[in-house]
Amino acid sequence: MGRYRERLLSVWASLGPRYMPFADVVTPDLPLHKLARLSLFQVSVGMTMVLLVGTLNRVMIVELEVPAAIVGVMIALPLLIAPFRTVIGYKSDTHRCELGWRRVPFIWKGTLLQFGGFAIMPFALLVLAGKGQADAVPAWVGQSSAALAFLLVGAGAHVVQTTGLALATDLTPSKSHPKVVGFMYVMLLVGMFASALIFGAVLADFTPGRLVQVIQGAALASLVLNSVAIWKQEARRPPRGAPRPEADPSFRESWDRFCQGEHAIRRLVIVGLGTMAFGMADVLLEPYGGQILNWSVADTTKLTALLAIGGLLGFVFASHVLKPGSDPYRLTQNGALIGLPAFALVIAAAPLDLSAPFLVGNFLIGFGAAVFGHATLTATMSQAPKEQAGLALGAWGAVQATAAGVALALSGAIRDIVGIFMAGTESVFGLAGPALGYISVYALEIALLLITVAATIPLVGRITKHHRTNDSGVAEDVTAARPSQS
Repeated sequence: MGRYRERLLSVWASLGPRYMPFADVVTPDLPLHKLARLSLFQVSVGMTMVLLVGTLNRVMIVELEVPAAIVGVMIALPLLIAPFRTVIGYKSDTHRCELGWRRVPFIWKGTLLQFGGFAIMPFALLVLAGKGQADAVPAWVGQSSAALAFLLVGAGAHVVQTTGLALATDLTPSKSHPKVVGFMYVMLLVGMFASALIFGAVLADFTPGRLVQVIQGAALASLVLNSVAIWKQEARRPPRGAPRPEADPSFRESWDRFCQGEHAIRRLVIVGLGTMAFGMADVLLEPYGGQILNWSVADTTKLTALLAIGGLLGFVFASHVLKPGSDPYRLTQNGALIGLPAFALVIAAAPLDLSAPFLVGNFLIGFGAAVFGHATLTATMSQAPKEQAGLALGAWGAVQATAAGVALALSGAIRDIVGIFMAGTESVFGLAGPALGYISVYALEIALLLITVAATIPLVGRITKHHRTNDSGVAEDVTAARPSQS
């Protein structure tokens, strides 16, 4: 009986790395429970994204009757911090404190920014909307305090995510980076799913008091999640009392060194182009289904879930494909190529008046965007010198977040402008002005994806390996751009 039990246990243990996503990402120094605990900062960031962009967007416009223009400005304010993620990453690379930490102090500061923004946000929103006794307060007080709240929360989320990913890079060997990226972004989606369900259930019967409770609960949740995530994760180095090393290079010197890397600027341009190509459709897919395909609100709401399922499967697929020695830029190119038929199907859904192409296109958009994002972030993590991990990840995050914000702003403007100009003309290919506004945006996304694919051609197949020594003194392989042959 003991022999059969041992055989059964060995078979069960072998199933984990083969069939469980991300089961093989763990190492003896970073077991699964420790990695899962570290990923809680992504749950916090996902909760913040849902609350700012989703829940409060609707609550401010519908329940609080705040003008949509003001709401748009408030939601866009966190994007002002996005370009500074490079500086945040650089500071976490070079930071020294008496306790010997680099990343932890920045994650903690970002957490306090999130907490402070959430703490004042509900009351600022009530003053902004003129609810209760707030109608006696000058309008500028509500506007400025709400702007400050959104700016603090957005800044905190940017700091936490940038330095959290840098800490994950520090703690894992290069060969595990693709799995770590996938695991972190799956946890981001988990945080978004769970918080969306919780916020929706709690705010089903909306009252101003309930709004205060929800946002204050989010403040406490972000504090707890991030604190648990960083507890005993980063090693303290150098030991207290050790001689101080030489002065660190300035940000300009570090940035110049980063830009001297093979195709460094091209890699960031690819991130920006691809992110814009996939991101412009985010706010237009549901209106397109409702206005052009005549879907109900319940039907279009399901599109978000379909897009998220495609994204989740895309992250799992990319984590499985990106193995040690594989080329992340080939997968980057493939992710962009997946977007081409995806947007073509979405465009074809209008003249054909068919739902199936639209559904398949939505799924492929989520899948392709996830593959593209996973591959570019993996390449950034793997190619960054160990002393510049924060700077490289900050640059990736700055370009990605800024491009996403620009894409959201441009997509709505392009749709409205084309719709206005085509309103008085006859239909084109059987499509009226409103449909042409949407299709113009989707056609532009296809063009951006084609440019992205062309930009990746010089990078595909140009990955080699060099060795570095980790904090434990163990040599590990690190992928890097192969030197140019010219």
